[in-house]
Amino acid sequence: MDFVGEALRYARMVPGALELARTPALPNPEDNLRGNLAAREANFLEVAARAIYGNPRNPYCKMLELAQCPFPELEQSVRRDGLEATLEALRRAGVYLSHDEMKGKQPIVRSGVTIASDASSYANPTVSARIEARSSGSRSTGTRTALGLASQLHWEQYQAVLARDLGFDRDEFVAMLPILPSMTGLLQSLRGRRFNWNVEKWFAAGGTLRDSWHFRTATSIMVMIGKMAGIECCFPTYLPENDFAPVAEYIARRKTEGERCCLGGFVSPAVRVATAAMERGLDISGTIFSVGGEALTPAKRATMEAAGGQVYPFYAIVELGPVGYACRNMKTGNCVHLFEDLLAVITHQKRAALSEAEVNSLMFTTLTPYAPRVLINAEMDDSGTIEEVSCDCLFGQIGYGRQIRDIGSYGKLTGQGMTLTGTDVVRILEEVLPRRCGGSPGDYQLVEEESEAQTVVTLRVSPRAGVSNLDEVERYFLEQLRQLYGGTLTARMWQHAEAVRVVLAEPFATITGKVLPLHLLNAHKSDS
Repeated sequence: MDFVGEALRYARMVPGALELARTPALPNPEDNLRGNLAAREANFLEVAARAIYGNPRNPYCKMLELAQCPFPELEQSVRRDGLEATLEALRRAGVYLSHDEMKGKQPIVRSGVTIASDASSYANPTVSARIEARSSGSRSTGTRTALGLASQLHWEQYQAVLARDLGFDRDEFVAMLPILPSMTGLLQSLRGRRFNWNVEKWFAAGGTLRDSWHFRTATSIMVMIGKMAGIECCFPTYLPENDFAPVAEYIARRKTEGERCCLGGFVSPAVRVATAAMERGLDISGTIFSVGGEALTPAKRATMEAAGGQVYPFYAIVELGPVGYACRNMKTGNCVHLFEDLLAVITHQKRAALSEAEVNSLMFTTLTPYAPRVLINAEMDDSGTIEEVSCDCLFGQIGYGRQIRDIGSYGKLTGQGMTLTGTDVVRILEEVLPRRCGGSPGDYQLVEEESEAQTVVTLRVSPRAGVSNLDEVERYFLEQLRQLYGGTLTARMWQHAEAVRVVLAEPFATITGKVLPLHLLNAHKSDS
């Protein structure tokens, strides 16, 4: 890794982080969101005219040309048929992006024409990269997403409404989020005291001083700068390896002191906290679990509820921002209100390339002028069901009348809040491991399995591969993850939580009977 380059990148983001921390939260979030919702179609047309039709370098410009859809026709269709109906018609006409096309792993070909694109093709030209998030990438620096001030303030409005709706706007917020290179925990801390709540405690899992000193140092420097600027932010507290008890102990202690906590973080680590509390007889009842980053299965929800927690999922994607939050009435399943002022979402039934399962693929269109990316019908390899909902919660009163339920991933592995795309993993399984450890393509298979405690990724190695040292396979597999941007963080998180295991066993057959190199169980499990 280029440590100097990383240090310079974080240094460039300091002014943006301080600007966010010093800017007051927007007043009257409910009224603002209601106004944004009413203007969603006008906002979409404005963005399309400026950033797509007015920008020939944008791949969507060529797609729309091949679909014979000039701007006046697009505008007329939206006014006449509505936004979602227009997006359905555009998808059928070839105006869409698969996840691999958006990531640059597969060329964009429409009507026999190859459309040029690169990592910056979909960036919103009006948004500056004062703060920059990255997702994982194969042997690259990953996908960069500029997080402008306006988009961050918009996101905070959802958080303000959520805090009011769930009743924790006066409670202590405990973050269990990663340090750099992920910006998630740092931004949450640097926001300081807003909406009458702030991050009182930040726990971070993964890594040791030996293998993560550079990320720990950079994180501490950023927090120190925030404190010097007068922001009420906190340094991360690092958890011992595979030990989530300190979080449970802290929450239990605060409860004895009369304070209820809201624990925000990824699903599997939150479940580990609930499990640790029950194993040690700690009372954390009443704690609100605001969790995301992976599918919330019934077993995981049940574990957190058994510890006395109230569980509310959220759904967010680095390239898009917040997709939706669960409200106080959504106490079962994996379901969220869809933020239709920020995104338009349709579904397309397809066969998942790696599992052959039929899925309702979610396709996202960004709507706001300050969205980090300008996308139309872009797939993120996630699936779900969209339906109308009548709800008396604050989100329902604002006008968010649709929900996404049964959210899951069909083309990537998600665990501990980390993500590996299927195409990245297939290269490791079919090329790298056989070359290093023996065997051939088809002898290695990753399986994402749900347990009551956490998501576990199992690497199944066929006996015919002739592997004698499974520990060496595990070590080399994790080493390969570190070759991906963000992979260092992924490997640390999974290894820390003992969420990766290697077994000698034949790869599973799929429901179609075909043995695949990557089989994502949650693509066709009814409880995902």
